[in-house]
Amino acid sequence: MKKIALVLVAAGLVSLAACNKNPEAAAIENNADVIADGIDNNASMIDDMASNTSNAVASDVLANKADELHDTADNVRDAGEAKADNVAKAAK
Repeated sequence: MKKIALVLVAAGLVSLAACNKNPEAAAIENNADVIADGIDNNASMIDDMASNTSNAVASDVLANKADELHDTADNVRDAGEAKADNVAKAAK
């Protein structure tokens, strides 16, 4: 029950933070998050392939590619956040 309450409180805080944001900035950040989530999902699938491959060299190559994709997802999130901040500042 405590976990449910914690999740509801967290969701409330997120929605309050979103209320104070410029709608265009929020849309930019949300779009970046969606794209980054897709990249992370692909990286996770590649990680799974690396774990299921018996060839050590191929496993290392796949694991490295997955790491690169996770880094790319982080960069997309950071770029979306930076762009959203710029849009929000310009609107003020």
